Amino acid sequence: MRIELKKFGTVLTSRPAGKEAYLSARAYILPQDKNEPVEIDFSGVQVLSPSWADEFLTPIKNELGNNLILLPSDNSSVKASLEILMEQHKT
Repeated sequence: MRIELKKFGTVLTSRPAGKEAYLSARAYILPQDKNEPVEIDFSGVQVLSPSWADEFLTPIKNELGNNLILLPSDNSSVKASLEILMEQHKT
């Protein structure tokens, strides 16, 4: 399954909007089978903030583990936000 983040908007910046997007995805998009791989497609996203990404991606990662696949992006805000998230969640 592939989730295109541009369906949630092209400027993804606020923590409340990220949480709302996650809740919507969980209710209507995410597969019931937690073993099904889910690809996150960043194409078409102009701006992604770490706070939006944290609210959306972290709970999905917690649910799916290695079945969450973040597709590559050339967008500098996407790259920077994902790097920040990875630093924050290192243990």
